[in-house]
Amino acid sequence: MRELTVGVARLSRWLAGFGERHGEVSFEAAPLEVVVTAADGAVAVFEVPFAPLSVADSPYGGLVEHATRDRRVGVLLVRRGGYAAGVFEGSKLLVSKVGSRHVQGRTAAGGWSQQRFARRREKQAREAMESAADVVARVLLPEVRSLDAVIVGGDRPSVAAVLDTPRLAPLKALVVPPHLNVPDPRHAVLQRTPDDFRVVRIRLTEPGD
Repeated sequence: MRELTVGVARLSRWLAGFGERHGEVSFEAAPLEVVVTAADGAVAVFEVPFAPLSVADSPYGGLVEHATRDRRVGVLLVRRGGYAAGVFEGSKLLVSKVGSRHVQGRTAAGGWSQQRFARRREKQAREAMESAADVVARVLLPEVRSLDAVIVGGDRPSVAAVLDTPRLAPLKALVVPPHLNVPDPRHAVLQRTPDDFRVVRIRLTEPGD
């Protein structure tokens, strides 16, 4: 079995190619996944992006139409002292804010020096999370009623710390997979996130696997 991702713009062509390579296909569609089986025994399991899929009486249960729909998506990225928030319509970035706060790295020193350093670092990290929460509140909260979903990425504990801010609870309820693995969240990194969240994940098993 192989795991792969296909951009939503290529999904229809990928499905057509799957049939051309493996023969006539049948499918079973469910809210969370669509299973496509070919005549030669090849099986492709599609994880529904922005689930659930409202299964329709159309090819692949309406998967292509569902996956390619332009959605309004909020994105939050946090890694160490850096953070970014933005709102996308489809793959177009409508509004964004990027920032950072200094958080010292770890030290090998011991004793009282180590303890003072740890307290200072904890204070810096807390201030960075508060700054990130302020940015998220400014960029995403005003859009919360129009957002279809929120995508997050970066350091998981840091993201969780930001979203645990009580005023951000409406956004936390909208978070959906995938969690994006990103470098320092600069503006260019934020702009590229649709390449990672506007995709369909596939588990592919071919004859002989």
